[in-house]
Amino acid sequence: MAFNKRLERKRAVAIETTAQRPAGLTENGLRQCLRIAGGGSLGFIISQLMGWNYGVFFTVFPMFLLGMVPILNGHIVRQFLANVSINVLEVSLVVGLLKHMPVVMTLVVLAIFSFRFYLMAKGPLFLFGANGVLTLSILLHFASYPSVDLSDLLASNMVASGLAVLIAMLMHTLFPDVEPRNPPPRGAKPAAQIRHETLMGGITATLSFVVFQVFDLQGSLSAQMATILVLFSLGYGGAKVSAGKRAVGTLLGCNLALAMQLVLYTQSHHFLLVMLLYWLGLMLFAREHILEGGGSGIGFGGLTTLGILFGQSLGPQQDLVYSALYRFSSMSVALLVTLLVMACLHFILNRFAPTRLPSAAA
Repeated sequence: MAFNKRLERKRAVAIETTAQRPAGLTENGLRQCLRIAGGGSLGFIISQLMGWNYGVFFTVFPMFLLGMVPILNGHIVRQFLANVSINVLEVSLVVGLLKHMPVVMTLVVLAIFSFRFYLMAKGPLFLFGANGVLTLSILLHFASYPSVDLSDLLASNMVASGLAVLIAMLMHTLFPDVEPRNPPPRGAKPAAQIRHETLMGGITATLSFVVFQVFDLQGSLSAQMATILVLFSLGYGGAKVSAGKRAVGTLLGCNLALAMQLVLYTQSHHFLLVMLLYWLGLMLFAREHILEGGGSGIGFGGLTTLGILFGQSLGPQQDLVYSALYRFSSMSVALLVTLLVMACLHFILNRFAPTRLPSAAA
């Protein structure tokens, strides 16, 4: 009986989700697709022409800013730029002062991540918290390796963030919305749910940081980002759905990148051909992202996969077959382990009244 009830609930959710999915793009949706694809492509072009390191920052940041929020205003820009300034200070202090004390460093990282997830759970500063968690996880991971130039890493992050804001402004100027958008609904959460989501996100993000440090997984950036992006759903139930969509999006992104490599074949040195295929791939995944209603789903998973492959692993004359295959396999393992950790935390936190989810959100 219990199994049948769960099956009926899943069917009802699937039917409701299908009903909510629009049949096609609206005018605003098409404009946002053009902004995402144009912004991601422009970031990649500039980083390649300038020969800057950490090209992934320049490809992913514009996608994040243009894809996660459909509008651009002073409040959003201030959140994005303030996060950059604070990130530089946090990484400099944590890595510079606590690198030789791993236990203390881990506790400080836990506090930083928990504060970001608290802001996300509260709602109004969700973008500040989400961008902070994603960027910090990458910066702290790379900054902890002796071979990485910390100044170059932080400078690249700052330049990429400032450039992402300028690109977003340009894209909104070239492809403005044709009609005003309704603000997303805001609902008050119980204090216990906020504590639950804060601890769930903070502990899981910290464990991800520790695991990637202990096993020296410097080349698994896509897997690390996947473990963070699924946390944006702020709960175990949402993370299960997000992880499945993220896996599908990454698989499609890797396959599309491999198909691009086959199409280019010996012509990969023609930068214009590379850019044309890259832009078409971004448009394809941006359309899916908009039809899904935003968030970290199949479309955004494909977008970030292409951004990472092109920004980190692909220059005009590089091969990405191994990178694509390794990226999908490592991401699958990382998502599976992350869901297991979240399931354990979900069970433990629900055992205590101060962190127990309401029955409607459990």
